[in-house]
Amino acid sequence: MWFKRMLIEKESPEQFGYDRIKYNLTESSTTDKSLSDLGIKLGDDLLLCYGDHYGSVGLRELIAKRYGADKDDVIVTVGACMALFLVYNTLLKPNDHVIVMHTKYPANVEIPRSLGCNVQTYELKFENQFRMDVDEIVSMLKPETKLVNITYPHNPTGTMTDAASIEKLAAACEKNGTYLMVDETYGDLTMGERLPHASNLTNYGICVESLSKAIGAPGIRTGWVVCKDKTLMDAMIAVKEQVCICGSVIDEECARQILERNDEIMSGIRADIAEKFAILCDVMEHQDVLDWVKPSGGVVCFPRIRPEIEIDTDEFYRVMNEKYGTFVGPGHWFDQDDRYFRVGYAWPTGEQLRKGLEGIINAVKDTRKN
Repeated sequence: MWFKRMLIEKESPEQFGYDRIKYNLTESSTTDKSLSDLGIKLGDDLLLCYGDHYGSVGLRELIAKRYGADKDDVIVTVGACMALFLVYNTLLKPNDHVIVMHTKYPANVEIPRSLGCNVQTYELKFENQFRMDVDEIVSMLKPETKLVNITYPHNPTGTMTDAASIEKLAAACEKNGTYLMVDETYGDLTMGERLPHASNLTNYGICVESLSKAIGAPGIRTGWVVCKDKTLMDAMIAVKEQVCICGSVIDEECARQILERNDEIMSGIRADIAEKFAILCDVMEHQDVLDWVKPSGGVVCFPRIRPEIEIDTDEFYRVMNEKYGTFVGPGHWFDQDDRYFRVGYAWPTGEQLRKGLEGIINAVKDTRKN
């Protein structure tokens, strides 16, 4: 068992230095919020004690309500990253068979790989509009498959699936005795109705979510796992206790206050995203060097430099970064060719977004060889 630094974190803007980036299109969340932005008030009498190991009762009740679950079906974690870590480290041992949707946030792949698991990836393809073929995933199931992992709305492509597909996959996993973990980190950023929660479709269903992406509050480090399998939940809390015992009572109080006003807060966020999405679509529709799959959820997309364009990708990124001050998430963060890159369109201001997108396009034009 061993862990290595993921490039998406090693090369992240917070490690590179926000002050060195003019147009930051690497972020995969909405604009970062302050305590005052979110109306959070922390009293002087907040006791800085060890908290409930599962997470504060008030917070878990609010999370459970969102999922049609009970508070005891919820474990609060230090961000969605810890939620993924808990699930993988509880369920898996070396050589276990795991199916992971790919490409996606690298931790979903790197954690089981680091645990010595037999990781089989289901590849999302640009040529298929990054659509999930449920029948293909089901055909990959083996008697020894312990876990299937998918993400919707999807990161980094911004694509969606439908309720029927989730229901069909959940039924197949249950029949096979396989857990289905759905990373719903962008759930509140679904364009239209949210998908059904896997935790309501089968006792083998596991949901993971956080307040980092939709709300824009990654600094409070609050996520959660929802699952109705009591035995699994007991095992996961044992892992959490050995990692951190409990979460921060300050973070969990902030999260509780956010979820109390979640609909109100999200209303303003969705309006802001709509304006920026319109800018994204306008720029992409009036250029001829990039291909893309128009996103239908979340706040990211995964365009590529058109295949017919000859280009040195290293030079492209250098010019984009140094001449145009624009930064994106390069393809190698997601085990893809660097002709692909993730664009986060909700974090910057509208003007910064437009300038950044123009910087990408101009960098392609400056460095193309044909």
